[in-house]
Amino acid sequence: MSLREKFSPTCYLSALGAGGLSVSFFIYLMFLVPHPDTPMATFEYVMKALERGDWLSFVSAFSLVFIIAFAFFHFKLLIFNTKQYLKFRKTEAYQALIKSNGQISLMTLPLTYTMSINVGFVLGAVFVPGLWSVVEYLFPFALIGFAINGYFALKIFFEYFSRLLVNGDFDFTKNNNLTQMISIFALAMVAVGFAAPGAMSSNIAVNAIGIFFALLFASLAVLLTVIKIIFGFKNMFEHGLGLETAPSIWIMLPILTLLGITFIRITFGLEHNFQAINDKTSLFVLTSVVLSLQIIFGILGYMVLKKLGYFEKFIKSNDEKSALSFALICPGVAFFVFGMFFINIGLEQTGILEKYSLIYFLLMIPFIYIQVKTIQLFFRLYKKFSF
Repeated sequence: MSLREKFSPTCYLSALGAGGLSVSFFIYLMFLVPHPDTPMATFEYVMKALERGDWLSFVSAFSLVFIIAFAFFHFKLLIFNTKQYLKFRKTEAYQALIKSNGQISLMTLPLTYTMSINVGFVLGAVFVPGLWSVVEYLFPFALIGFAINGYFALKIFFEYFSRLLVNGDFDFTKNNNLTQMISIFALAMVAVGFAAPGAMSSNIAVNAIGIFFALLFASLAVLLTVIKIIFGFKNMFEHGLGLETAPSIWIMLPILTLLGITFIRITFGLEHNFQAINDKTSLFVLTSVVLSLQIIFGILGYMVLKKLGYFEKFIKSNDEKSALSFALICPGVAFFVFGMFFINIGLEQTGILEKYSLIYFLLMIPFIYIQVKTIQLFFRLYKKFSF
């Protein structure tokens, strides 16, 4: 199947969503499987959990199956979209795209490829025996991978921004949405990637490089969030939210998750190698603020999408197709992932909540519900687009 002129860089959101769902199942292993000697669940600890023969064995096996399944969909969709994009670059539609507001949608490429590194890291951690023993040799390669994606993200962003500043041809009448914030999404994804070796490496040089670039990309993301959310809401208040681009109202959820995890990782990195003394209650405050903002944007977005009839037209109906529909996967994944961070980092690690207690598991229910609904949505869209 060749899309050529009909292709849009936003089609990459299908691969991004699948990758996010794969990583979301690793979160169960990350927080439920004990791993006292490593900062994340690895093959050895997962195998111990599988051998226990209790509820944790079931959760671990269940998670591993879905990590593999969604990783398969991620790479399948990544290859498909890359082939389509290379054909699309030769069309007149591409030339028109790079002269319009839509040029910013090219940021979905480094965004998705950065997710691919994360998926690969998860697969390696849980399926490759002894990987953690050589992880210090892998961190520099991870930094290089994130640097390459970061370079292309900045290249696309500065080409777009400089064109607007020189020509002044931004079309505000077509900015009645938050799709421009896809650039922030990509920058935040690169930031959280850099923050991983910044938090987990025992080499202070790798640690410092990771933290520096995580702060660089996160700072740019925060700055642009302020600018673009003001312009986006101004135009939405004047012209109303565009129907097809309506899912962009939820883009703040994944951005908040990525930035929240970035600052959590930086906190751990500074504590780990720089002997910084961190007040654990600050993690409760940080996770509470991020989750609160996600709930606000989540409720607002749902009410707006419902009133616009978006779900009936682009999700439940088979007549209308929009690649931007896959943008609904990322908020669901993001809310679940940060919900687990809130429970385990914001509540359990600060001593507010006891791990594996009844309340601990009850608090997980609403986040698991969102994850299940997101999986149902993914397969509905996957079937609808017949990839």
